[in-house]
Amino acid sequence: MSTEILQRLRQTVVEGDEEKVVECVQVAIAGGLDLVEVLEKGLVAGIMEIGERWIREEAFLTEVLLSANAMEFGLKTIKKEMEKSGKTHKVLGKIVLGTVEGDIHNLGKHIVAALLTAVGFEVYDIGVDVPTEKFIDTIKEMKPDVLGLSSLMTITMPKQKEVIEALKKVGVRDKVKVIVGGAPVTEEWANEIGADGYGRDAISAVKRVKELLGVSG
Repeated sequence: MSTEILQRLRQTVVEGDEEKVVECVQVAIAGGLDLVEVLEKGLVAGIMEIGERWIREEAFLTEVLLSANAMEFGLKTIKKEMEKSGKTHKVLGKIVLGTVEGDIHNLGKHIVAALLTAVGFEVYDIGVDVPTEKFIDTIKEMKPDVLGLSSLMTITMPKQKEVIEALKKVGVRDKVKVIVGGAPVTEEWANEIGADGYGRDAISAVKRVKELLGVSG
């Protein structure tokens, strides 16, 4: 029965049905299923599946976004139950994400944030068109393990380099791993500007963050 519930939850995430996702999570909770298992084998499994389909060009970006939103609804339901029961999901690390100054694209970053949250990271998305100074202030204040810099336009890519150079100037570059991504961004660019990692897409970004922090799975 538990396997059936988890499979149904996974499928509703893939379908991007917010109401059904919440219903499935509630059924799982009522059935006494382990909340971490519900999270990992239901919600995370579903968003990873739709993400893989997107990479294979078998799903549209809008479908991935719907699934990410649906997963977030399920995630909120699980978190509330965990708080009530006193259970916690192990936090793998703290991540700050933002789209660099001059760029207002948000979809890809939103999906990366949802995936990172789903697999167990504490994610702080500070938005789009973020000035370099705000990135620096956030790093100083929050002391994250990883900073993700998104750029979806060639003309804003230099801002990724600017942020990394600014981190060096204020003496915190060695205290945070930096990963860059976005449609025009390449691994060669990431190496050129001194980033620690590069995410070709949302799935690979999550994998790279895990590698940088030595997280298995």
